[in-house]
Amino acid sequence: MAPVKVFGPAMSPNVTRVLVCLEEVSVEYEVVNVDFAAGEHKGPENLARNPFGQIPAFQDGDLILFESRAISRHVLRKYKTDEVNLLREGELQESALVDVWLDVEAHQYNPVISPIVYEHFLVPMQGGTPDQKLIDECMEKMKKLLDVYEARLSKFKYLAGDFVSLADLSHFPYTCHFMATPYASVFDSYPSVKAWWEDLMSRPAVQRVVSQLPKN
Repeated sequence: MAPVKVFGPAMSPNVTRVLVCLEEVSVEYEVVNVDFAAGEHKGPENLARNPFGQIPAFQDGDLILFESRAISRHVLRKYKTDEVNLLREGELQESALVDVWLDVEAHQYNPVISPIVYEHFLVPMQGGTPDQKLIDECMEKMKKLLDVYEARLSKFKYLAGDFVSLADLSHFPYTCHFMATPYASVFDSYPSVKAWWEDLMSRPAVQRVVSQLPKN
C-alpha cells in the first residue's frame, strides 16, 4: 500500500499533530513540504486540497482531508488496533472524556499557548519584534489553565483517565515548541503536569517525530 501523504512542513504544530498519530499507529507516510515563503499554501494545488489555503492537508488513497484534529481522528480510527486505541472507541464513558479534553485542548489550551510560540519564534523570523504584553497576558492565562490541569492530573495519570489518548497527544505540538522558550519553567510549579509532559515526551512515537523537527 502506498504511504499516506501529509502536506505541510513537519515543523508546523498542526502537521506535527498528525505525524505523531501516524507514528503511534505505525503507518508509513510521506511528508510533502509546502513552501510558505513562496506562497505555495495559497497556490492552486494546495487550495485543491484545503480550500482555506492552510496546512496540513492529508491524502489517504482517494480521500483528501484537512484540519489537523479531524485528520488525527481519522488516522486513529482507521488504523487502530487492539493495542492502540487512542480514541477509546468501544468504551462509551472513556471516549466521551477523550472528546472533552480534546475540546479543552482546542478551545482553552491552544488559544493561550499558540500566541506565545508565535510571538517568540515566528515574529522575529519575519523581522518583527515580539509583543511582550501579549506574551505576558497569555502567560497569566496559562497559569490559571495549568491550575485546572494540575488538579486533573493529580487524580489521573492522563487527561481522560489512566490511559493515554489523543487528548494528551494533541497537546504535544505546541507544548514542544513552548518548552524551548524562556517561559518553560512555569511547568516547574505544576508537578503533576510536568510528570505528564515528561511521560508524553518519553513515548517512542513522540521521539520519532521530535527527531524530524529543526532544533530551535
